[in-house]
Amino acid sequence: MASSPDRRPIGARSHPLSHRLAAFLARLGLSPNAISMMSMVFAAGAGLCLAQTRAHDRWFWWLAAAVLIVLRLLANMLDGMVAVEFNRGSPLGELFNEAPDRFSDAMIFIGAGFAAGSSPHLGYLAALLAVLTAYIRTLGNQMGVHHLFIGPCAKAQRMWALVALLVYRGLAPWQPPHLLAWGLGVISLCTLLTIFRRLQKIIREVQA
Repeated sequence: MASSPDRRPIGARSHPLSHRLAAFLARLGLSPNAISMMSMVFAAGAGLCLAQTRAHDRWFWWLAAAVLIVLRLLANMLDGMVAVEFNRGSPLGELFNEAPDRFSDAMIFIGAGFAAGSSPHLGYLAALLAVLTAYIRTLGNQMGVHHLFIGPCAKAQRMWALVALLVYRGLAPWQPPHLLAWGLGVISLCTLLTIFRRLQKIIREVQA
């Protein structure tokens, strides 16, 4: 990942533990691009764990998927920290920052669509809307509109909402029917609202 003036605001980035983790990865010689690719591996694992629940609905798969999604988000944060704070950016950094994220979103949400109590159609819809949200942010940047990380369902919010659902699904004694389908429906609606708000901001600032 390269240093970018339109860096996503992440509160955990300032935590001392985050700095220690980034420094550890830098000492290991891992490039930001390699860390970005690791995030995609975590996402693929999460998607596979979710799909596995359709045949084997066990708490282990739900919690494993939740942990892998958190690791994906952690890698997303650390790649930028290693690039910016340890000056390890590369000319291809922006490509490795964006492309793995889009694949990761798709693999996680499609996997969630094939999970127990879910809907493949809603999984595909959530994946499509996630990719479209990022596309609109990138398009806005090209038009001179920056800091398009507004929600209510930006990447972090989408992922943490899904993590909460998976932890509940894995641990709670009472399980509403079709919980994942309802969750993906709500995430999709909130993502659609996010797209609308970002388009509004682009139009407003370009016409100002």
